[in-house]
Amino acid sequence: MNNPSSPKTAARTLAEFANGLGYEQIPAAARERARQCIIDTTGAALFGSRLPWSKIVAGHARNCGGNGLSRVIGTDLKVAPPAAALANGVCSHAFELDGLRKPSAGVHPGAILLPAALAAGEAQGASGKDLLTAFIAGAEVMFRIGLAAKQSTESLGFHAPGVNGPYGSAIVAGKLLGLSTDQLTQALGIAGSLGGGLLAFAKAGNGAMVKRLHMGRAAEAGVVAALLARDGYEGPDTVLEGQYGYLESYARDGDATQFTRDLGTHYDIVYACLKRYACHITAHTPVQSLQELRAEHNFNGDDVTALTIFARHKVLSHHDIREPHDVAGAQYSVPFCAAIALYYDVNDPLAFSENALNDAKVRALALQLKVVEMGHDEKGGAWATRVAVELKDGRRFERFAEEFKGTPASPLSAEELQIKFMRMAGAHAPAAALHAQLTALETVADCRTLAISAA
Repeated sequence: MNNPSSPKTAARTLAEFANGLGYEQIPAAARERARQCIIDTTGAALFGSRLPWSKIVAGHARNCGGNGLSRVIGTDLKVAPPAAALANGVCSHAFELDGLRKPSAGVHPGAILLPAALAAGEAQGASGKDLLTAFIAGAEVMFRIGLAAKQSTESLGFHAPGVNGPYGSAIVAGKLLGLSTDQLTQALGIAGSLGGGLLAFAKAGNGAMVKRLHMGRAAEAGVVAALLARDGYEGPDTVLEGQYGYLESYARDGDATQFTRDLGTHYDIVYACLKRYACHITAHTPVQSLQELRAEHNFNGDDVTALTIFARHKVLSHHDIREPHDVAGAQYSVPFCAAIALYYDVNDPLAFSENALNDAKVRALALQLKVVEMGHDEKGGAWATRVAVELKDGRRFERFAEEFKGTPASPLSAEELQIKFMRMAGAHAPAAALHAQLTALETVADCRTLAISAA
């Protein structure tokens, strides 16, 4: 419990905000962006539920999840909330289709917060309005925690959403479970001991499937933390800014003022970013530029004699993978995704499948192209790139991009969002009905009626 004579910690301030947040307090723009994120993530999860690594985790949920009301998306399984959150988090991130934040804060709001919301919400029979409100509360907390690390977590080898995600999902689950401010504070303290996720796969050349697990574990961890806090379990309330806490352990030169900056006056969810392609976010601008150049000038990878990608340092340190051994590794590789963009229609998620991974032309081009660090004086943020293409017929093209369709500055329209949703979820029989439910989420009386189960 909080000592009244002690300074209020960041965890308690965040818990007070989340506990007091009501739907009517949230600006319309924030509600709309959160709803879009939920729609997009649901489509990604339905697509992901068909993939082998998701089925493995769904099998684990069946074997270990016990009895419960929380559904594993795209299946007929009903299990306990933590098991559902794990499986649905893996499904949501199963094929690199879920969104982030722009500018980056190392967060994955959809793949972490929505699984926690569905798991706890279905256990409680929560309404769509309750689910949306809890989702936004979790996003406001998680985004600020991610920002406080100042993009340094992954330079230390930790996968950022694996360590900041449990805090957001703890807020989502805790709010839906009806936790008090004190209990939410404890849930945040507990969540700090449940985070994890290493970037070893980025350098090992194998095992990148584990990246999918990081979102599932973050969602599961928050649900576990909330359930434990509900039952009286305790965690340190200095977990974020205190000695050996989140900033000290997972960041370098972090900024603790970010934890509560503009809390309740600015809604950070408006910076949620939806992906256009089934690849890592750092590949989106070069992939988009190459697709546009191909369409405008009628060429493909066979016509290319030289390709150079100018990008920020993190692309060179983390994403310059030339010979991936699995699909996840290929999706994480900027040069490999760029090569795919010169041979495939990248608007189709399956462009980033085993076919491309085993395509000799793609593999040769990924080895041949150059990745060069952009100069500090060049404009653009962390995801900005410039591509330079030379063709065998002597033509040369160059394109800079900082935005892509799906960023806050270039959002998907309602029609484009629906097209993407149906492309991802079309194999799910009630996909159209589900899209209609999600579009009018606040009118859903009980989230257990959402058509996420197998037909």
